[in-house]
Amino acid sequence: MSRRTTLLPSWLPIEPYILAILGTVGLAALLPASGGAATVADGASTTAIALLFFLYGARLSTREALDGLRHWRLHVTVLAATFVVFPLLGLAAKGLVPAVLTPPLYSGLLFLCLVPSTVQSSIAFTSMARGNVPAAICAGSFSSLAGVVLTPLLAALLLGSTAGGFSADSLTEIVLQLLVPFLAGQLLRRWVGGFVLRNKKMLGYVDRGSILLVVYTAFSHGMVAGIWHQVTPARLGLLIVVEAVLLAVMLSLTWFGARRLGFDRGDRIAIQFAGSKKSLAAGLPMASVLFGPQAALAVLPLMLFHQMQLMVCAVIAKRRARDPEVQPEPKPQSDSVSEPETKPEPEAVASRG
Repeated sequence: MSRRTTLLPSWLPIEPYILAILGTVGLAALLPASGGAATVADGASTTAIALLFFLYGARLSTREALDGLRHWRLHVTVLAATFVVFPLLGLAAKGLVPAVLTPPLYSGLLFLCLVPSTVQSSIAFTSMARGNVPAAICAGSFSSLAGVVLTPLLAALLLGSTAGGFSADSLTEIVLQLLVPFLAGQLLRRWVGGFVLRNKKMLGYVDRGSILLVVYTAFSHGMVAGIWHQVTPARLGLLIVVEAVLLAVMLSLTWFGARRLGFDRGDRIAIQFAGSKKSLAAGLPMASVLFGPQAALAVLPLMLFHQMQLMVCAVIAKRRARDPEVQPEPKPQSDSVSEPETKPEPEAVASRG
């Protein structure tokens, strides 16, 4: 894995790409797209979402994913944490409405719990902590692949009319904007995969620019609809507290739960980082499709959680990297992948993870 820029510069308490997103939110607040400009922005956003999922499909190596099936217990554990435990905790949080969270903020929190895990940041943190990097690669890829289908279906089931309901029109929109481009990327990977890998850095800017466009369009709709009057500083502070508790619970469950299931140290590290995190890159365009004009409030909890998970997991990964060397623990499972012998290297997190 190649070196990247530093994870969190000592002089910057917030990740640079998050600053870019916040700047885009500020731009939408000052100059929201409306009228004809909103129509153009909506069309560009729809195209950007399709492009994002096409590139996701073109990047995902089907061969690597199939090879990773040998370590199926680890991947099932990560998928269960992402699409079972997280949603259950999100449903439990409904008891906080309306005393702590407003209904729109709760919908955003529940949507956050349905989003797939990250890929790049899970790999980077696992590498920093001297964990099972190949397992993290496969786990993140499986989660992203499953999320293309599971996240919209779970949102339709659990969020109901808030996310547009599970009508034929919404299903068609999900398939056309998310699933079809993703499958097209997979089918054309044989011909475009080399180009995608050779131009990884340039296409990374395309990814980030597309996400910024989605953010601008979503928050422009929010400004025009006046939804920001629904969020007070006190409510925002309470949301941050709730998300901090959610992250702490998931970090603990994935670490100690993996130990109870008999995974060794390297696997537990991969499970903790892949099973406790949520992808901003996947969640933003999905929210735009699922929530439409209400997407601004829906993605606010995800944006806050994303930055929080980066800062907290960076601290955990650095501590794990300083752990004394230990003898490999016996693996009772015959399907485990051995832990790679990697030196602790301060890999950076790709901001789109």
